[in-house]
Amino acid sequence: MTQATPVYAGPPFDPPGEPDLVVVGAASRDLAADDPRGWRLGGAAAYCSLTAARLGLHVRCLLGVDGAAASADELGMLTDAGVELRLVPLNRGPVFQNVEVAGSRRQRWFSKSDAVAPSALPVEWRGAAAWLLVPVAGEIGEEWAAELAAISGARVGLGWQGLLREFGPDGWVHNTEPRPSPLLSMAGLVCASRHDLEPLMTLGQLRPLAPLAAIVLTSGSAGGVVFRGTDEARYQSLLSSAEVDPTGAGDVFLAALMVAWLATGEPATADALRFAAAAGSCAIERVGLAGVPTREEVAVRLGEAAARPRARPTGASPAESGA
Repeated sequence: MTQATPVYAGPPFDPPGEPDLVVVGAASRDLAADDPRGWRLGGAAAYCSLTAARLGLHVRCLLGVDGAAASADELGMLTDAGVELRLVPLNRGPVFQNVEVAGSRRQRWFSKSDAVAPSALPVEWRGAAAWLLVPVAGEIGEEWAAELAAISGARVGLGWQGLLREFGPDGWVHNTEPRPSPLLSMAGLVCASRHDLEPLMTLGQLRPLAPLAAIVLTSGSAGGVVFRGTDEARYQSLLSSAEVDPTGAGDVFLAALMVAWLATGEPATADALRFAAAAGSCAIERVGLAGVPTREEVAVRLGEAAARPRARPTGASPAESGA
C-alpha cells in the first residue's frame, strides 16, 4: 500500500506578517581544499535557516559571524531564499575540519566561538512564537532560556550537538556527558546524533533531561529513533541518488522536523520524520549549502519513496507508522 504525500510537502501555510521561526546560532567555517578560500560556510544556523525558508516558512536568523564569514558569498543564498538575516560580529567564530577516521567523521577544531547573546536580538524579533536554537560550539548560553521563558506558548526546538562538544587541547572535538540544562528543560523538540551521545542513552536517561520534548536521535543512513513521551519508535532513512557531501544533512533534517511541527502542531510524528528524512536525503547530493533542498525536491523524494514498501517503525502502532 503506497502512502499519500504529507500535506506539509508543499507550503505549510501562507507566511504571516510576523516570522514563523527565529533561528539562532553561529556560522562556522569548514575547511575545504576544493574552495578557493580554503573554507566553506557552514554551521547549523545557516543550514537550518535556509532549509526552513526553502520549505515555506518566514525565517529570521540571528547569526554569529567572524570577520571572514561576514563577507561569505553563501549568505546571499539565505537572503535570496527570504531569510531576514541579522549578523552578530564575533571576534572568534567556529572553524572546523571534518576528517574521515575509520569510516566515521571526526572534527578538528581551529577556533572556538564567542557567545551569541540575547541582547543582540532586535526588539521587533522578541516575542516570536517559534524558535530553533542550534549551537555548534557552545555559543548559545543558558541565558537564552530566560529570554524564551518570557514568551507564552513559544515552541522551542534545540539542536543538542553544540552543547555536547568539548574542544580538546589535542585539537580534536570530543563528546561530553549530557547534563541538565534550562534550554533542554523547556524544549519541545530536541535532535542529536547517536554519535554525540555515546554510550547510547536510553529513554530513562534522556527523559529527565528533556521532560517536555520529542527527542530524536539520528543515525544517518541507518535511520534513527524517536522518544515521544514514554514511547520509543524507530524511523527509516530514505534513499538518495548519490552521496556527495553529508555535511549539514542532520541540520536539514532538524529544520524539516521544525517546519512539520509548526505546520501540524505535533512534533516528530511518523509522517514528520519521513518528511525530514526526505529532506536530509536530498541534502547530501550537492556540496555545502547548495545541497539544501526546495519543497518541490522534497515532494519528489517523498513521491519516489511512496512507490516503495514502507516498513513500520519498531514500537509503533499501525496508525503511528502510517500503515
